[in-house]
Formats: sequence, C-alpha cells, structure tokens
Amino acid sequence: MSEQKLKVVLSHRCREQFITELRAEFPQVDFRLGFTPRDQAREAVDADVIWGVLYREGFLAAKKLRWFCYLGIGVDSMFKLTPELPNSDLTMTYSRGPHVIAMAEYAFGMILAFAHRLRDSFEDQRNHVWDTGKYHRTIGELAGSTLGILAFGDIGRAVARRAAGFDMDVVAVDLAPTAAPQGVRAVWGMDRLDEMLATSDWIVVTAPWTPQTAGLVDRERMAKIKRGAHLVVVSRGGVVDEGALIDALRSGQVAGAALDALADEPPPDDHPLWDLPNAIVTAHTSAESAENYDRRGEIFKQNLRRYLAGEPLMYVVDKGRGY
Repeated sequence: MSEQKLKVVLSHRCREQFITELRAEFPQVDFRLGFTPRDQAREAVDADVIWGVLYREGFLAAKKLRWFCYLGIGVDSMFKLTPELPNSDLTMTYSRGPHVIAMAEYAFGMILAFAHRLRDSFEDQRNHVWDTGKYHRTIGELAGSTLGILAFGDIGRAVARRAAGFDMDVVAVDLAPTAAPQGVRAVWGMDRLDEMLATSDWIVVTAPWTPQTAGLVDRERMAKIKRGAHLVVVSRGGVVDEGALIDALRSGQVAGAALDALADEPPPDDHPLWDLPNAIVTAHTSAESAENYDRRGEIFKQNLRRYLAGEPLMYVVDKGRGY
C-alpha cells in the first residue's frame, strides 16, 4: 500500500508558474487549491498544511491540520478572520522579511510627497495650472530634519537605512531598545516615546498591532507631537487613534498624514480621512510588489523543505504575543 501524500492547500491566488514549481520540486506532496472560504473548507477536511490565508470555514472544517503558513506578516488580520486561531494548538508561521523593501520605500514616497507638495502639483497638472509662486518657500528639505520611528523591527530598520541617504537625524523607540546602528542617533525604550513624538519632524509608525500597541498614539500623545510634524503609518491600523489624528490634522497640530492601514478596512464612505486635504490614504498597498510575493513563495518553499525533513520551521508565530 503506497504511503499517503502530505496534503497542502494553497489558499492564495498565486501564479501558475509558482504552482508548477511546487509540484515539480515536491512530487511527494499533494497540492490543492482553495482560494475561497468554501473551496478551502472543502479541501481542508483532510489537509495537513495550508499556505496563504486561513478562513474560519477552513479552520473549522480541518480534521488533521498541523501547520498554517501565513502569506503575510500582520498576524492580527488572521486572528480577526479566524478568532479561534490564537488559542489553538496549530503551528503558525509567517513570511518575515519580503515586505520590508516595498514598505520602507512607500514610507519615503509619502515623506517626499509631503515635503515637495506633490499632491498640490498633481492637482495643478489636472487643472492645467502653472503657478510657481504658490510654492515659493514652501518646499521642505529632508536633510537636517528629524525622523522618529515607532518600532525598530525589520521595517523600522529599513526606513532608518534610507533616511541616512537623505542626511536625516534618526531616532527610534522600541519595546526592546538596542545599540543604535550606523546612521541612527539613538534607539530608546518606550518610556521615551513622548520625547520622540515631541522632537520629530517626521514620524513613521511601523509597530505591529497587539493588545499592547492598540491605541498607543492616543489623543494625549497626539497633542504631544511636534506642531507641524508629518505622520506616516505603514504597519497596522489601530496603533494610532484615528479620531485624534483627524482632529490634529484639522487643527494643524499634525501638518499631514499618510496611512496605508486603517482600523477598519475599507473605511466607510463618510470617513473624514477620505476628504481631508492634508491626508493621503492608500488601500493597504505598500507591500504589493511582485518581488515581495516572489520572496514570500521562496520562504514557503524553504519551510516546506524543513517540514518534510522534520526540521524546525522558520518564523514561528508566538500567538500569545501576536507576532
């Protein structure tokens, strides 16, 4: 009697080439597709592994699931999708690293957009307006300004490396402060978050959402931000109090904000951030590069090799901590 193949359900709409590569490299694995909640539930009944996303329907239907390999990095989104997941015994891994380049570049794209008033320039172009005078003495230079980074993990470090190329003064705060790498003035503990907010011209939020970071930049902290500073949120919604941010944008306490992640996605049609002239909202797209998805696929291949060989998996999630 032949040995039963390991069954892996692919639950993200990946390229056909990637599926072909998987089947060629791992002939001992039965790869099935389950892109929708219904299809995943059907295939998950006797699946050993699910890669991509884990729908609640698939989780509840699974009888022998041992490993869920999350395609992304923000595991809180999977906890919202499948509330039973955090308290389960299921091994969960994530794809640490592939998103970093695109998200760090997004942060600087937003910083440069504000510094050079690109939104106004685009509007002028649409309206066929040529008015050099209105930009007189209003373009900001990054050199010499202070960049504050909230959370100095992979994304935060990548942002800091790029800031060095713009001759910015960089400080960061983190739960586990470390010695500052080259190009960074200091990495402080969270006890100095208020100081960082009060002295930074640009603030980039790269913190994951956890119960400890939820509402971390609340109304009280928003009032401590250096007047006229700009805020960029690239990690998760809910770390920054959006109501307090809206009021700060309206008052000019915060000169501008770019958000790629919101507490509720998509936001309702009447959400003020849609229409504020000093806010830029993008649809959680900062990491959506082709290279990111290719690198995520490579991480899955590496971990699948380890799994088949009985070796420890990379990037195992501590579901209690949320990362």
